[in-house]
Amino acid sequence: MRDYLQMHLVVIAWGFTAILGMLVQIPVLEVVVWRTGLAALGFCLVALSMRTRLRIVRKAALQLAGNGAILAMHWMLFFLAARLSTASVCLAAMPTAMLWCSLIEPLTDGTRRWNKMELAVGSVMVGAVWLIYHVEPRYWLGFSVGLVSALLAALFAVINKQLVRRWHFSTIGTYQMSGAFVISLAVLPFFPSLAGSLMTMPSAADIGWLLLLSLGCTVAAYAGYMDALRRLSVFQVNVIYNMEPVYGILLAAMIFGKKELMSPGFYVGAGIIVAVVLSLPRLRRWQNPGAT
Repeated sequence: MRDYLQMHLVVIAWGFTAILGMLVQIPVLEVVVWRTGLAALGFCLVALSMRTRLRIVRKAALQLAGNGAILAMHWMLFFLAARLSTASVCLAAMPTAMLWCSLIEPLTDGTRRWNKMELAVGSVMVGAVWLIYHVEPRYWLGFSVGLVSALLAALFAVINKQLVRRWHFSTIGTYQMSGAFVISLAVLPFFPSLAGSLMTMPSAADIGWLLLLSLGCTVAAYAGYMDALRRLSVFQVNVIYNMEPVYGILLAAMIFGKKELMSPGFYVGAGIIVAVVLSLPRLRRWQNPGAT
C-alpha cells in the first residue's frame, strides 16, 4: 500500500510538469536544458549529502547516461506537445505508455512473457485515448507528438527497471540527468525554432518555476519513482502512471480555467482511464489468485 501511495504522489508531481512547461516562458528545448542541468546538480548534492558513491565503471555510466538521453527526448516532445495543443491534450496521450511497455518489456526481459490481461487493459486505454483524439481533432498534431513522447517514456521505464536494483537512486539520477542535459544541450543548434539563446537568463518568475520543475517534479519525484520501481513491476507503475492525465487535467483546469475545458467526450475518455486503473487490482487477483 505504501508503494502505491508513493507512486500516486509521484504521478501528481509529474502531472504538474505539463502545467509548469506552459508557465515557463522560455523556449521548449531551453526548458529541458535547465531542468536536466539543475536536476543533475540536485541529484549530485543528494548523493554527496547521503555519502553515496558516485564513481561507477565507465560502461555503467554510459548506460545510465544513454537512458537519460532517452528521457530528455521524451521531455522535449512532452513539452512540445503541450505547447502545440494544451496541457490536458498532452497528458491524455501518456496512458499509451502502458501498452508500449507491455509490448516492449518481453523483448528486453527474458523472464517476462506476453500477458493477455495486460494487452487487453492496454487496448482499453488506447480506446479511451482514441476517443479523446476523436472528439478533439483540432489538436491532432500535439496529440501525435504526445504519443511519440509516451513511447519514449515506456522505453525509458523498461530500461530503468533493469538498472534501479544496481545503484542508489541518487547515483542513477546524477548520471541519467547528466546524460539528459548533454543530449538536450547538443540538439539546441539543430532546432533553432524551438530554442532561444542560453546566454539569456530566465526571468525571476521562470527561475522559480524551473526550480520547482527540476527539484520538486524531477529530483524528489524520481527518487520516489525509482524507490517504488524496486518493488513494483513496470506494468504496475504504468497503471498508476495512467492517473497522470486525470491529476494533470484537474490541476490545469484549476490554474488555466476555461482554456483547458474540453468536450464531454474528452472527459468520458478520462473516466474510462480512471475506471480501468481502479479495476486493475481486481483483474490481477482474478487472473492470479493470491497475487497482491
